[in-house]
Amino acid sequence: MLYRKTALRVAAPVAVLALALTACGGGDDKKSDDKKADAPSSQNKPAEPSVLKAGETTTGEVKEDKATVTYDVAAEKIDVGTAAETKKLVSDPKQAKGLVVATAHMKITHKAGAPLTDTPDVAETTEIYADGTRGGLLIGAAEDAPGCEDELELEGWKKGETHVLCETYLIPEGSKDLEVRWSAKEDGKQIAWKVAGK
Repeated sequence: MLYRKTALRVAAPVAVLALALTACGGGDDKKSDDKKADAPSSQNKPAEPSVLKAGETTTGEVKEDKATVTYDVAAEKIDVGTAAETKKLVSDPKQAKGLVVATAHMKITHKAGAPLTDTPDVAETTEIYADGTRGGLLIGAAEDAPGCEDELELEGWKKGETHVLCETYLIPEGSKDLEVRWSAKEDGKQIAWKVAGK
């Protein structure tokens, strides 16, 4: 996920957000190596995820730089914004017509393994689904959301420490059925949390 880390480093200081729409309308994203920016293939439909309630914990091993780290992961909530708030966050409000920003809050504890030597990858596989469809990733927004920690400041994260990391997506306004999905590795089996939007 080198692209996303680089994008965050570039986007955050200048408050320019890159909009990567997936199921919400697509776009001309030249960075096709970022799998989250690609629409899922209907031929390679993933298995249905295991479902947990908001706040329930799952454990997974994540490859972090040169080491494997075991984490406890729980989706706590999704903050859903208004159309007016969303227009202020995106570089082109026309692309976000009919959409609102949604931020998933993930409570993550380093359970076992070496301290991190770089920014964490554990939250990189977090996705938000609205009414059964994956939203569009909004790069660079999560670290500004209330209650979210900036992953760029978490080098050295060690056993026993807990942090709240967030991922922000655009979802259709008025969506009813919200889920946070996460897996320990890209293309791995997902865990889903049924989470009410706040």
